[in-house]
Amino acid sequence: MNYKIAICDDSDADRQYISGLVSSWGVNTGHTVQISDFSSAEKFLFHYAEKNDYDILLLDIEMGAMDGVTMAKKLRRENETVQIVFITGYTDYILEGYEVAALHYLMKPVKGDKLFSVLDRATEKLSKNERVLNLKIGGEMVRIPLYRIRYVDVFGNYVTIHATDDLTVKMTLGELEKELDDRFFRVSRSVVVNLTQIGRVTKSEIMLNDGVAIPLPRGAYENVNRAIINMA
Repeated sequence: MNYKIAICDDSDADRQYISGLVSSWGVNTGHTVQISDFSSAEKFLFHYAEKNDYDILLLDIEMGAMDGVTMAKKLRRENETVQIVFITGYTDYILEGYEVAALHYLMKPVKGDKLFSVLDRATEKLSKNERVLNLKIGGEMVRIPLYRIRYVDVFGNYVTIHATDDLTVKMTLGELEKELDDRFFRVSRSVVVNLTQIGRVTKSEIMLNDGVAIPLPRGAYENVNRAIINMA
């Protein structure tokens, strides 16, 4: 497979080091990698405005005028599939990764085996983004990329799929679940949630990245958090 990977770090030495590791990973796995490196968030975004087809972003958090978290938020507004991996010397930013659906945090100095493992996970998730749900609605076949499905709920004999548009189809939730993958978790008898769309979990509700709140039944909090950890 071919992957476009961007490295954004204000340290010349760190960019060269990470680039070397990524090249080695490509050789070891048989993937073709096209690596671009940027010394600031602003330079990356300027380039990205024209070439917005990166698959994986290895992003330093502590940079100059614009930090990596702020840049990731700007990027995520228009790109749901790029795999964001933060590279940092601090643990203070981990909670902010929820908001941009970061794949992982790598602590500096980055170890080769850790980076290789994260890149393997990133490519696995990219392959998942190619999967689609095929539904027959009104005599037509509708294809919905699974990564666009935020959640699914049921009312009577109908399920509503909340994606780019909301679609309602006559089937059971159990039947639909068989067409989904391990990103999806049934949080109650009537709701299945895409775990990658979760921004925050409390004892009483799940808050999705788009602001939708989904009530949690009593005792479901631990199960949801365990599902998120197992998925990661």
